[in-house]
Amino acid sequence: MKLLYDIGLKAYQAAIAVAAPFHQKAKLMQEGRAGQFERMEQLQGNTAPVVWFHCASLGEFEQGRPVIEAFREEFPRYKVVLTFFSPSGYEVRKNYAGADYIFYLPLDSHHNANRFLDIVKPKLAVFVKYEFWHYYLRAMQERAIPVLSISAIFRSDQVFFKPYGGFNRSMLQRFTHIYTQNEASLKLLQGIGILKSSIAGDTRFDRVLQTAASVKVIPVVEAFAQGKEVFMVGSSWPADIEVLLPLIQKHRQGIQFIIAPHEIHESGISQLMQQLGEGVVRFSQATEADAGRYNVLVIDNIGMLSSLYSYGTYAYIGGAFGKGLHNTLEAAVFGLPLFFGPKFDKFQEAKDLVQLGCAFPINNAEELLQAFERVHTTPGLRQGITDKEKTYVHEQAGATAKIMADVRQLLK
Repeated sequence: MKLLYDIGLKAYQAAIAVAAPFHQKAKLMQEGRAGQFERMEQLQGNTAPVVWFHCASLGEFEQGRPVIEAFREEFPRYKVVLTFFSPSGYEVRKNYAGADYIFYLPLDSHHNANRFLDIVKPKLAVFVKYEFWHYYLRAMQERAIPVLSISAIFRSDQVFFKPYGGFNRSMLQRFTHIYTQNEASLKLLQGIGILKSSIAGDTRFDRVLQTAASVKVIPVVEAFAQGKEVFMVGSSWPADIEVLLPLIQKHRQGIQFIIAPHEIHESGISQLMQQLGEGVVRFSQATEADAGRYNVLVIDNIGMLSSLYSYGTYAYIGGAFGKGLHNTLEAAVFGLPLFFGPKFDKFQEAKDLVQLGCAFPINNAEELLQAFERVHTTPGLRQGITDKEKTYVHEQAGATAKIMADVRQLLK
């Protein structure tokens, strides 16, 4: 399995190089990793202790952020090194003020792992959710560097739990401690002998509560909303828009719609504008004076979504007609009834919200209309959803405090 792992990494590296001239994400990844060790040399003069946080992408960063900021507040003499695997995390957060140094993670290899650790010299490493890298984990174990996995979640169909998954299980055994999101994940780990593990919960609950407490006022959106009900569409893909169009066309005279696509590309925005027809305006072209003339607002930038949900009355979360559902908690913290596609089984919070009757999975446009009409027209139903949803989010918070209690002990 180790041979396959090495071959897979080399194949991935080659694929990025081949795709870079034609694919923006591959290009950013290749350019971002070029000369990265030279950029890391700025740490050579650092005499302060270092903690290293690693996130695959933007979603994992938002999960790790409460821990990063809690660590920074409690251990101000430490320098924080933050790494990303994907450009969708690095490019958005490369200027994040909560970290002292931000880099792409060099691809996993014996040479890269040891060179990285020689430069960074972390006293502690924290990997968020799904990150398992053989050479980095082995090198840290050899150097007696504690490494934690936080907000981890596992499924029985993953390779760790297969008879042939010994190599992958060895990665889990190298963690000092694994903090899972739920009991099912903990039982899976214990079933394969990973006993240095415990339930902490999902740090995203802490993050969304932080965000809700300091939500940004967006004057153009306030002018657009006009005090009406607002249907928020977050992280949408073309497949989501196809399902949403009948609902938008039916209700656009009484409800204001805000659509935030998952990917911001000119071609995609232009196509979306064309599909929606008249009464649509881009955020970048709207003003406080004229925003109220429109009934659909298309968000053509990145970074506003968590604040936009505060203006919502209902929310549709994209992604669940494709690879998987995007973040539901950013909307749930405001108590919005949620709608999304069928692929949500990998997301514990989504399953919880469906079971509570706060979220409604749908398979097509007709089911979306039916589910929305029931919530929209049944007296008291929306308020009941709001109350249950807010209670759920508050009850699930606290993972950051559990993790930080152990961090204190590790760094004594």
